[in-house]
Amino acid sequence: MAGGGDIQWCFSQVKGTVEEDVTEGEAPPHHYLSVDPDGDSWEYENGTRETEHMLPGSEDVGSDCEDGDICNADIISTVEFNQDGELLATGDKGGRVVIFKREPPETKQSLPRRGEYNVYSTFQSHEPEFDYLKSLEIEEKINKIRWLPRQNAAYSLLSTNDKTVKLWKITERDKRPDGFNLKDDEGRIKNPNDITALRVPFFKPTELIVEASPRRVYANAHTYHINSISLNSDHETFLSGDDLRINLWHLEITDRSFNIVDIKPANMEELTEVITAAEFHPSMCNVFVYSSSKGTIRLCDMRQRALCDQHSKMFEEPEDPSNRSFFSEIISSISDVKFSHSGRYLISRDYLSVKVWDLQMDSRPIETYQVHEYLRSKLCSLYENDCIFDKFECAWNGTDSQIMTGSYNNFFRMFDRNTKRDLTLEASRENTKPKCILKPRRVCTGGKRKKDEISVDSLDFNKKILHTAWHPTENIIAVAATNNLYIFQDKDKV
Repeated sequence: MAGGGDIQWCFSQVKGTVEEDVTEGEAPPHHYLSVDPDGDSWEYENGTRETEHMLPGSEDVGSDCEDGDICNADIISTVEFNQDGELLATGDKGGRVVIFKREPPETKQSLPRRGEYNVYSTFQSHEPEFDYLKSLEIEEKINKIRWLPRQNAAYSLLSTNDKTVKLWKITERDKRPDGFNLKDDEGRIKNPNDITALRVPFFKPTELIVEASPRRVYANAHTYHINSISLNSDHETFLSGDDLRINLWHLEITDRSFNIVDIKPANMEELTEVITAAEFHPSMCNVFVYSSSKGTIRLCDMRQRALCDQHSKMFEEPEDPSNRSFFSEIISSISDVKFSHSGRYLISRDYLSVKVWDLQMDSRPIETYQVHEYLRSKLCSLYENDCIFDKFECAWNGTDSQIMTGSYNNFFRMFDRNTKRDLTLEASRENTKPKCILKPRRVCTGGKRKKDEISVDSLDFNKKILHTAWHPTENIIAVAATNNLYIFQDKDKV
């Protein structure tokens, strides 16, 4: 895998619904549409294809919104590659999970493979519910998806909304039994007197059917909203974390979980922080971390005690007094934390920066990367429009040498840990030509603006990249921009 400074990222695909300004030659508005990399046709979720000379009607499959509106249910809320990167799952605010599968190479010699993903399966994971005891609506929005390692021909994943975690099994079926003795071809029971000979049943090839079935439902264990799920390296247990508690589950047991972290005070008026993210160590099954709204990361060892109310280590950076302001505590809240693949490092994302922590040194981060420092002067207006509470995620590349995270104006940032170079790219419909190389973007913070720069006052805060994912072994990235999923890849691999 090449270093970030040497990569030229180019457009591969965009999937989702498009905006109102559809013109001839552009993609028409259909749900989970896939732009063909060759640029002359579109394929929809139902498998039908349209050319640019056959623009269909303006209806939006799967949406009840009026033309031109972004349906809230279509907004992507999580993105996740599986362990080998062959599958890519997205969850949305409508409770749906859409799985994309990478296209196989046409021949064994056609390497390197192109990073093209097409719809593999779509299913409704969660439905809206109502808690009658508390008179609260429970949203169907998918908060997190986590893949389980593949054990057989089927795939498995965990998905969660605010209250309930579900284990799903995704299977393929391309054959059906035929040649029964007691049933006719339409499935009706035969008259036994009409059976004059015995037949040997056989399997008959049929069109490929992908089925998603719920295998387990882990419910009634969280009083507050679930923000994290993480599979343990033992592949038998997983954790689910909400604002004040973290529970440990066994995959085979749905009616019982163990509370391993509880920060709820006896008097809720004394509450000073909440849990924002939690994750297991990639190789040590007894170690996990959780971050808080106060900007701290606590590392816990389950071998020490059943209830990890005392942490083994706490990672926290002392605040710079010169930067102290009314917004300091808000912007220091950690929205995401991820272990590196090696397990040696952690990355944490707060509102303005990404920090890299060495597990051996908890006093300060070993690296700090400013994501959009130019917004520090805009914090007051960001507080007024609630953008200051946006929760950005972050991701490692496969070799832990690069970090990716999102920003506003559909910008996303990449940081190369070796060269210390950073890159700002944009997920835009203007860059959806086949193999179009993404041009670096720059934000002008003052003075005379150059031709290729955008003024900080011109940034669109309604367009934001909150969810990103990086292929585990290749330079292929998935970026969720509101209701569109962009896939980019290394130009040299196209």
